[in-house]
Parts: sequence; C-alpha cells; structure tokens
Amino acid sequence: MAVSFVSLSVIGITRADDTAKQVSQIVARIQHADFAGDQVAMQKGYDDLQPFLENMAFASRIRYWRGFAQWRRAINGFNDSIDPKELEQNLKTALDEFKIATEKDPTFVDAKVGTISCLGYLAFMNRQDQARAKELVGQIVPLVKEATDIAPDNPRLIWVRGPILWNTPPERGGGHDKAIENYQRGLEVCSKIKTSNDPLEPSWGKPELMMSLAYSYLNTTPSDVSAAERYARTALEVFPHWHYVRDILLPQILTAKAKAQ
Repeated sequence: MAVSFVSLSVIGITRADDTAKQVSQIVARIQHADFAGDQVAMQKGYDDLQPFLENMAFASRIRYWRGFAQWRRAINGFNDSIDPKELEQNLKTALDEFKIATEKDPTFVDAKVGTISCLGYLAFMNRQDQARAKELVGQIVPLVKEATDIAPDNPRLIWVRGPILWNTPPERGGGHDKAIENYQRGLEVCSKIKTSNDPLEPSWGKPELMMSLAYSYLNTTPSDVSAAERYARTALEVFPHWHYVRDILLPQILTAKAKAQ
C-alpha cells in the first residue's frame, strides 16, 4: 500500500509539473504577442488555456492569464485603431476572467490590478456618458485602496495607478508630475525586489513603467524629449519587437525632437 501511495503521489506531481509547463509555454506566447501587438496570437493564447480551466491547482493563474490576453488585446487595439465595440468586448471578457481569478484566490492582487485597469479603460471609453463613467470610477476607487493596502510595492499596481494620477487634477492629488513620480517609484521598487521564479506568477512591470515614462515625458508640459527617448530606447533594449514603442511611440518622440531643434 505504501509503495502504491508513493507511486500515485509521484504520478500526481509529474502531471502537475507537465500542466504547469504547458501553461507556462502558452503564457510566454501571450506575453510575446502582447509586445508584438499580435491580436491573433493573443486570442489564440486565450483559447489555448481553455482546456486547463478545471485544473484547481492553477485555476486563479490560468484565469488571470486569459484575462491578461484580452486586456492586452484592448490596450494594443487602442493604439492600432481597432473598432471600439471590439475593444469594449475585450475589456468585459477580461473583467470576467479577473473576477473569477479573484474568487479563486482573494489574496491575488494582480487580478485586482487587471480589473482596475480594465475599468479605467471602460470609464475612458464612456467619458461622454457621465453617469456610466462615474459608476465605473466608483468601482475603481475602493479596488485601488484595497490593492494598495495589500501590496503597495507591486510594480504592476504602481503602473496601473499612473493613468489615474495623470488624469486627476493636481488640486485632487494628481497631475502629470505625480504620475511621473509614481512611475519613477515603480522603477525603484523593481530594482529592489526579487521576482518570482514561477512563470505563472505575474512578474512583468519594469518595461511597462519605462514605456509609460517615455510617453509621460513626451506629453507633459513642457515636454522632455531627451528623457522620453532615453526611456523608450531602454524599453526596446529589453523587448526589441515591442510594436507600440518601436513603431508608434519612438517615432512620435523623434518627430517632436526634430521640431524642437
């Protein structure tokens, strides 16, 4: 009996390892597709995770990465002029996945991070409908407080707080300077923390913070195109195939730089 129990335990561990490996490979493809702006590949990654939904050991993380795929489809779609109705559906699908991820693991802050960002994009898309936008912002505020209370130094939380600060008037504690300070703090945090070796645990954030600093320095008043270019090129050193930074943001920065000379 003891031998049989040990054998079954080994089989169970092996199967779990195999599942984790398969899921990790899909997650890596989703993240690569995100940087490449590959809508088809992001959707494929979302679909490829479908067979693993009933795996209780990884349920919250699988749901998270499915949500991530749809969330990033929407973010990339904003940059590439995708139909707003499709983007809204991407965001709603992502919210559904993040909601289940949170239900599976209430302590999973990164699912809340994704939720905050998706709600923020929906609020932006519905800005002409003040009642709807106010309702969405009302959902964001307590989530930000909850996530910040749990993990104030989560780089991904710091990143999604950036647009909130950027769009909040200075008299209410926000403004462009506050957003830039926030992103800078995020980079400082990244230099001090040790990321998880578990590929299913979210560890992204540093390149996104660099990208956001590049965008912020370009679009603040007065702009700092030298700082914007520096952060954009540093981000591209990490991910040379980053579609948004390489094909959209950096050309905007270089155009502004040429005009300033």
